Amino acid sequence: MSEYILIGLTSVLVLGISAQWIAWRTKFPAILVLLGVGILSGPITGLISPDELMGNLLTPFVSISVAIILFEGGLSLRMSEFRKIGGIVVKLITIGVLVTWLLSTLASLFFLDIGLELSILFGAVLIVTGPTVIMPLLRQVRPTEPVNSILKWEGIINDPIGAMMSVLVFEIIISGGFSKITETAGLIILDTLFYGIVLGAIAAGFMYIMLKKHWIPEFLQNPVTLMVVITTYTVSDSLQHESGLLAVTAMGVFLANQKSVRIQHIIKFKENLQVLLISALFILLAARLEVSHLAYFNLSSAIFIALMFLVVRPATIFISAIGSKISIHEKLFLAWMAPRGLVAAAISAIFALRLEAKGYEAADKLVPYTFLVIISTVTIYGLSASPLARLLNVAKPQPNGVIIIGAHTWARNIAETLHKLGIKVLLADSNWQNISFARKSGLETYYGNILSEYAFDEINLDGIGRVLSLTPNNEVNSLASIRFAEELGISKAFQLAPIASSQYKNTDVSGGLSGRTLFDSELNYVKITELIEAGASIKNINVSENFDFKTFKNSPNSSTFPLFVVTSIKMVVPYSVDNPPSPQEGDILIALVQNTFDDTIQEK
Repeated sequence: MSEYILIGLTSVLVLGISAQWIAWRTKFPAILVLLGVGILSGPITGLISPDELMGNLLTPFVSISVAIILFEGGLSLRMSEFRKIGGIVVKLITIGVLVTWLLSTLASLFFLDIGLELSILFGAVLIVTGPTVIMPLLRQVRPTEPVNSILKWEGIINDPIGAMMSVLVFEIIISGGFSKITETAGLIILDTLFYGIVLGAIAAGFMYIMLKKHWIPEFLQNPVTLMVVITTYTVSDSLQHESGLLAVTAMGVFLANQKSVRIQHIIKFKENLQVLLISALFILLAARLEVSHLAYFNLSSAIFIALMFLVVRPATIFISAIGSKISIHEKLFLAWMAPRGLVAAAISAIFALRLEAKGYEAADKLVPYTFLVIISTVTIYGLSASPLARLLNVAKPQPNGVIIIGAHTWARNIAETLHKLGIKVLLADSNWQNISFARKSGLETYYGNILSEYAFDEINLDGIGRVLSLTPNNEVNSLASIRFAEELGISKAFQLAPIASSQYKNTDVSGGLSGRTLFDSELNYVKITELIEAGASIKNINVSENFDFKTFKNSPNSSTFPLFVVTSIKMVVPYSVDNPPSPQEGDILIALVQNTFDDTIQEK
């Protein structure tokens, strides 16, 4: 038995992460691949049986995992965003929730044959549009603001609201029906809000003090945070069922919006953990489906699904958006983005079991109908969201652009060269004269300290995929690379070789505390400046079948340095010490060359 459990858990991990990798390689929605792999490994092949594998531990594992995912979601909610889109978000989580609940209930009542009470419960479950599916889709689609922020806030906050409403309906059903709705509803809502917000604030305050006072060593900060999240969820949920989701979300929001304690390492840890948990959960929950559940997909359920897409979600958005300043294109995209995920699956499974035990025969339909909604919404939204975003012009441009830290003379030359090739370039500098010259050249700029607390709130990184730190200060270059690596990824953060590296090897900055070294280990700020002052210039070289890159690289002119390759699809690939690119036919090579450089090399 223990060997079966070991093999089963390993299979879940391997299948989940493999599905994520396949989705990344194929650019296919990750959630869709996970669902497909889960169904294939469960009801179709029987490779994984979650109930046999985990037994009574399955439900607690799902609950704790969802709590961790919601905490990570709360960490991404910034009040600076909310001040811009707060009006419509408040309407979506109040008026929008009621519209979704009412219309979903009516659609369930008329087309799913589950009775009035279960239709109201199912409508409450479908309020949820959780981050387990919204966040991966947002990363894939990359919608512009304010659409991205609206969907993120709605998806994260609606999870605890949907869970609370589902508990409300469930308690009313088992307590004797809707005749006692006022008393029961008031108590449940007040208890959920009280325990959720108060315990979330206490937990966030506890972590704030522990981190502020340095009472937790670095290596224990992530484990202690995880411990506090799980404890907060468990305590809150024990005091009021499903209030734990609100508590961990509130904890994340409170921690994210304080300014005194650095929590980026916690956010990074939770993001990695989220990927692991989502992968495992979707495999496990999809594998619980049975082949017999296919019978639930019929004409009536197809009409119900069509109403969810074409009536319920559009009505929710257009009613909630009355009086807002968002455009019709943004409203249309918001009206086509309401996938359901793990929380809906988990809630429906929990309440279905409890209601079946109390004699509600139709309760066994809740889980298959919920998965029908999940599979339909994830499939249709996942496949259509990106093309629709581009059609409606609400998708961010591909992040092919660069932000250059330092706007001195030759940095501006590089920026102008890239700009003329159609690459988005942003120059950042705290020197007003440098910024002034850059603006006169028609370049986009940011004037200020790139390392300041507010720089990221003021800089528009849409379309920016790489950072190039080109200042004469080694420490600034390293700190800027580290800072931007948190946003863009460590592989997209580049900096000049340290000025002292060629003479004093023991002064080099550790690779873990810097970006990737640009161009050449000898080509630091001083060296480039000397070459420019000696007459070297930045040239564009068209790469064709006649271009002999080997001859170019081994040119007798020792001052010939390749800097970038701009591909045929306008992707900038910087030369780096660790992995220099190889120019292909149709690319443009940008190089630093002396005026004596033989231009005919590219024609040989």
